[in-house]
Amino acid sequence: MSKITEKIEKLSLPVVVTRGLIVFPEINVGFEMNRSKSQKAVEYAEKNDRIIMIVSQIKMETDDPSPKDIYKIGTIAKIKQSVKLADNNYRIIVEGLSRAEIISFDDYIKDYISCEVLKKEIHLQNNGGIKGEAAISETMKVFEKYGRFIPKLSNEIMTVLYSIKNPGILADFIAANIYFKLERKQELLEEFDPLKRLEKLSVILEKEIEMLEIEEQIHKRVRGQIDKHQRDYFLREQLKALKNELGEDENNFNVNNQDEDINEYIKKLENLKKNLSKNIYDKLKKEVVKLQKQSPSSPESSVIKNYLDICFEIPWNIKTKDHIDINAAEKILNDDHDGLFKVKERILEFIAVKQLKPELKGQILCFVGPPGVGKTSVASSIAKAIGRKYVRVALGGVRDEADIRGHRKTYIGSMPGRIINAVNEAKSLNPLLLLDEVDKLTRDAHGDPSSALLEVLDSEQNKSFRDHFVELPVDLSDCMFIATANTTETIPRALLDRMEIIQITSYTRNEKHKIAVNHLVYKQARKHGLNKKTFKITNDALYEMIDYYTREAGVRNLEREIANVCRKSVKKMLREGKKSITVDIAVLTELLGHRKYKDDSYSKEEEVGVVNGLAWTAMGGEILQVEVAISDGTGKIELTGSLGDVMKESARTAISFIRTIAKKYNIDSDFYKNKDIHIHFPEGAIPKDGPSAGITVATAIFSQLTGYPVKRDIAMTGEITLRGRVLPIGGLKEKTVAAFRSKIKDVILPDDNIPDLEDIDDIVRENLNFIPVKNAEKVFENAIVFPKPVIECKEIEPKIDLYSSIMPPVIPDNIDNTNTIPQGVYNVK
Repeated sequence: MSKITEKIEKLSLPVVVTRGLIVFPEINVGFEMNRSKSQKAVEYAEKNDRIIMIVSQIKMETDDPSPKDIYKIGTIAKIKQSVKLADNNYRIIVEGLSRAEIISFDDYIKDYISCEVLKKEIHLQNNGGIKGEAAISETMKVFEKYGRFIPKLSNEIMTVLYSIKNPGILADFIAANIYFKLERKQELLEEFDPLKRLEKLSVILEKEIEMLEIEEQIHKRVRGQIDKHQRDYFLREQLKALKNELGEDENNFNVNNQDEDINEYIKKLENLKKNLSKNIYDKLKKEVVKLQKQSPSSPESSVIKNYLDICFEIPWNIKTKDHIDINAAEKILNDDHDGLFKVKERILEFIAVKQLKPELKGQILCFVGPPGVGKTSVASSIAKAIGRKYVRVALGGVRDEADIRGHRKTYIGSMPGRIINAVNEAKSLNPLLLLDEVDKLTRDAHGDPSSALLEVLDSEQNKSFRDHFVELPVDLSDCMFIATANTTETIPRALLDRMEIIQITSYTRNEKHKIAVNHLVYKQARKHGLNKKTFKITNDALYEMIDYYTREAGVRNLEREIANVCRKSVKKMLREGKKSITVDIAVLTELLGHRKYKDDSYSKEEEVGVVNGLAWTAMGGEILQVEVAISDGTGKIELTGSLGDVMKESARTAISFIRTIAKKYNIDSDFYKNKDIHIHFPEGAIPKDGPSAGITVATAIFSQLTGYPVKRDIAMTGEITLRGRVLPIGGLKEKTVAAFRSKIKDVILPDDNIPDLEDIDDIVRENLNFIPVKNAEKVFENAIVFPKPVIECKEIEPKIDLYSSIMPPVIPDNIDNTNTIPQGVYNVK
């Protein structure tokens, strides 16, 4: 005999009274409410734990049921979704949790009904054992016999039924999906014992089968009495009904339905007929006809209505007209943004071509750059420049493919994907869609959202983009897609191939100052109730904020600090009774406190084994020192500073190269055997990686092995090969800005990066001396402080002859007085 566990719990819950609807545990049900008390009960539940008590009224004709007009046994349910409709009705979707019995009502609550309930749950160990299996088997046999009389019974329901092993859940599932009388469903709901409930269900099904068999016999006898004319009429009517069901009849619906919602859908469909293709029109028409045949209280009815609402929101063949004017667009871009010359140039090229060939499609841009450099705002300015609707689609952290393509409409709570929602929001089929943070997409067991974007961003495929919810082809070929990302490393290669990458680098010091003067100061001052007369910031104060209160690639933190200054200035003005304020460096220090950042630290003296490197980070360029210590040992190599694999390989490559040139510079050839080398990158808590520290590490090791110091005002960047060749690097603009900010004089860079100097800010280029190198030895010549050569001369006695008085000293042939004397000591005899 199976073991039964009973759990009882007392709760106080708001009550929703339904008319002709029974909710069973473990079943999701959607329905509409128009009673004020039920709506108040739902609102109260949503503010708390979303749990309600659902009971049915005894008589259908009762409009305002009192506690005596409702059943005492109901279902505790959780609200999963609620929508307020235009006619002040509520449509909610609930999930049944467990049966419960009402023991008392709370009289003091007037807005809605509240009651004390006993929550009862009965659990069978091993699903009732053999007795449970036998009961399930017998019930399924009876249900299969009953299913022969129900032509609309789907295979999906049968598949679900065969998979249920719990007697109680099986009884509830069958009762919820079969059309019984309300009294019989209530009778099943009031049975808490799972096995007894299954037995009652079998008895009810047997009675239904007997009644259906009798009806079938009567139908056969009546049909046999119909003469040929009546039979033909009946068949014609039946054929018409079948055509209506299949959606093949052009006149299968009219606007004279009793349901106002259906009439509204028919009007919308007829109004859209000229904008829809035949396939789409037929599909929507079929859904409207299907809705006509559904009971208003059936779950399928709410699913169809939700589907039609979404489909009718799609702007089929509705497009905004582009205002293509390259001069006006250039003015808008220049007014909204300072700098970003390459980005503006590419956008103006697109607008110019669009002006000559309006049908141009397939232009998908991807702005890549550090945070705060204006990627999102540039996209907004583009939309304004060409007169298109602008919608931002946030992709950061999206991990489910259904977020892009939508959910299947058969699921509870299903909805379309973000692309269709964005088009609906724009109310146009040709908006500018900003796919923000495309590099932050993730993936899990629910699919890969980046793969779903492949169809969206392919001009050959997005002509008929199919969302899983809508299941109709939507033309996205006229949409202009712009993506943003901080890096391309995390974007899948297939997706990256569909986009044109436009790099937006970090702003220089002067560019930040210009942006602050032209945009940020005025924006924040107006936001805080100030204007040009009452609030001013000097240029020195702005530079102070840029250099010592913010450290970023963009201007986001700078704007926050300006807002901070505005707030504190308003406070200072009110306290001191002033009508205006001018913020200089002294006032700025008073308002913001001491400096948050110091100048990039680098060696102020010429040290052995310490080299200034240049590094690129997401926040811009930085000075990155490399320190090397060499001691007697057994040839161990130790790398510290939270280094990535690429930098570790660069360090080992540098050591191997120095071994090949050791004899040339009088370095012990066996240093890799009898010396321990420790290479350290300070600030070990910050992860570091990238192919640009090769020559920096090589120079530090060379300096330590030779004992010669490194110049203090020089910095370098570049990768090294085993042959000593210096390879080109990226991020040169940010790195040179860091060198300029740190008052570095000379910058060593790969020879192949000379063309990149054109992108560097003019002020930076004027104040730095760039030394291009092709091999590492050239780096050593420019960075290492070699000792000056010493010439020792010995006095000699002059020889006197008849023609000269004193003979000059003899200078060796290998000494050129016009050139630099080679390294070494020379004895002149």
